Amino acid sequence: MAIAQEHVGRTYPPTEPYEVTAVKVAEFAAALGDPDPRYAGPDAVAPPTFAAVLAATAWQALFEDPELDLALRRVVHGDQRFDFHRLLRVGDRVTATLTIDKVRVRGAADIIGASIAIRTLDDEPVATAVATFFHSREAAA
Repeated sequence: MAIAQEHVGRTYPPTEPYEVTAVKVAEFAAALGDPDPRYAGPDAVAPPTFAAVLAATAWQALFEDPELDLALRRVVHGDQRFDFHRLLRVGDRVTATLTIDKVRVRGAADIIGASIAIRTLDDEPVATAVATFFHSREAAA
């Protein structure tokens, strides 16, 4: 069965806990070319886009769900935003939980809206990542 409106509301299990470390934050900031001193040291905060690291792990559950018949090679990432309660900090241990929020089927295209709740292991909300994906279905043989 291909992804359909019936899948709206499906929530996947949380990702394995991820610990935000000073090394990972510093590496991420360096990859961005951002020398902001807030991103260095044992009390650092992570750049806002660091949340994409966690979101990417959660998206795997969506793309690997055999019931949805999605193929990553046929997906275009159309939109992304992050809504923050606070920035991620060194020492945070967090999980990411994906929910399918919207599915529209238009001909051979699926438009999928998904949100990912990023929370600490103490259940404190940190951020929500919201994305829209465009998926083209393979032509029938």
